[in-house]
Amino acid sequence: MIHLANAPVSYGVFELGAEKGARLPGPGELLELVAAAGYTGIDSGPVGMFGRGPALRENLARHGLSLAGGWVDLPFSDDEAFGAALGAYSEALDFFSEAAELNPDVPPRPTLACSGSPERKAHPGGGPGLGLTAAQWDRFAANVERAVEMSRQRGLEPTFHHHACTFVETPEEVRELLARTSVGLTLDTGHLILGGGDPVTGLEEWAPRINHLHLKDARRSVLDAVVKGHGDMRTVWAGKAFVPFGEGDLDLTAVMETVLASGYSGWLVVEQDVIPGPDDPPGRAQEHQVHNRQALRQWFA
Repeated sequence: MIHLANAPVSYGVFELGAEKGARLPGPGELLELVAAAGYTGIDSGPVGMFGRGPALRENLARHGLSLAGGWVDLPFSDDEAFGAALGAYSEALDFFSEAAELNPDVPPRPTLACSGSPERKAHPGGGPGLGLTAAQWDRFAANVERAVEMSRQRGLEPTFHHHACTFVETPEEVRELLARTSVGLTLDTGHLILGGGDPVTGLEEWAPRINHLHLKDARRSVLDAVVKGHGDMRTVWAGKAFVPFGEGDLDLTAVMETVLASGYSGWLVVEQDVIPGPDDPPGRAQEHQVHNRQALRQWFA
């Protein structure tokens, strides 16, 4: 069974933050908005934002929501930095375990991602000379497996998010990750387009490994301009590259038919990454997420 969630990033709540003067919803308001838009799950946003332990479960349950997952980036390519980050990662796993008690049948996915590098962050889409060497891949994969094992020891099954401006961005890099590790894959339609891939092709090729989905529409023209201009990810988000379903280049029908044909079961997280500005109309983010939920009603009543 597929369960629909949304994410704080759809409302501009994530590490990059909003433009000066823009208003962001607080944790309680976010829960209200996502539930009112018709979703049954929510991504964590900054770990702990919705509380910890009993308070976390009470806050989610009050709005009829479960935790779908949450972003945890780690410096997999750097042994020393990776070791130093394991304490914070362990604390994040404690948080996901607390949330899992609310809905053990559909637990959250700790969503692993690569922290990237200054060079990759300056070159969305990747390119020659920006990838890992074979030896670096050995180190990267070993650290991913260590993070996976830590998660599984808590009874949680993690997933790995290919993401722009990281060492797992292009289809070739996704293939390398899957060949070298046992981790499941979060397929993100928007980031796959940015990385030079096609969502339907990715869904078909990697179906046996996909255990989490991030669904977003994107304007290829904006993404292509950022890649050609060597802009950073803030340029992508501030440039409104990710848009409501039907306003970008994602073939939503083809994607959903492929997802359903694959037999996928688990969380499908609707995301529309945005950086709000001070002149944005009040309520725009909620209007977009209500629209996105409505666009999915032909598959999910």
